[in-house]
Amino acid sequence: MELRALALQALRESDPERKVALALDLQARAATLTIAIDATPAAPPGLPGRPTRPALTDPAQVPRRSVHTPEGRAALVHAICHIEFNAINLALDAAWRFPAMPPAFYRDWLRVAAEEARHFTLLHTHLQAHLGRRYGDFAAHGGLWAMCEQTAGDATARMALVPRTLEARGLDATPLIQAKLRAVGTPDALAACEILDVILRDEIGHVAIGNHWYGWLCARQGLEPVAHYRLLARRHQAPRLKGPFNQAARRAAGFSLAELDELGR
Repeated sequence: MELRALALQALRESDPERKVALALDLQARAATLTIAIDATPAAPPGLPGRPTRPALTDPAQVPRRSVHTPEGRAALVHAICHIEFNAINLALDAAWRFPAMPPAFYRDWLRVAAEEARHFTLLHTHLQAHLGRRYGDFAAHGGLWAMCEQTAGDATARMALVPRTLEARGLDATPLIQAKLRAVGTPDALAACEILDVILRDEIGHVAIGNHWYGWLCARQGLEPVAHYRLLARRHQAPRLKGPFNQAARRAAGFSLAELDELGR
């Protein structure tokens, strides 16, 4: 009944629907679970648990498809579904991996894992009901988890480069995707836009959690956040961010004016 051990158990689960159920159950019980803050368990092999499909490939090898065809929209929804599956794993990994953090840190990431699980379910249900496909029917890539592995030994780097960098890119990309789907105008495209409204709203909160804990960690270590972010981005070869940026969403997620100015430059 210890929170971090249960988060690791959910992370190791390979069946997507079972992982979703475990994440939701953990969030429901979070307030009652003990937290072994000082424990430093070794990472078991085979993280994260994932199904045999989708096949993982290099990002450059994932084919581009037009949203103007049902197959193209299915591929797009599948790609976002895969991002949300990875996001469940990212949040669960943060909840178990890093010792010596306040209890709120672990509960925050359980809440994120549960919300990502709901996103995955919304998208997977849509994929099946509207487009006749299932998660695993298209190839995908593992770029999000690769950065998770790179930052496994440094909670500050994890907060800087996963929620505040990779996940924050979704704040910028989602309105552009919605614009393309609205232009198509089919019932399935408009229904997907409604799901993306929910995801964008929640993702602002997730990025805000990353911003909060990055700032907390920098303050604890006496680090200047903007300068240290530059160092971490170089050290871990974080992807270069490209606009247009969703300034309003990024402000709502807690990015400082100095960070937004730097993005603009």
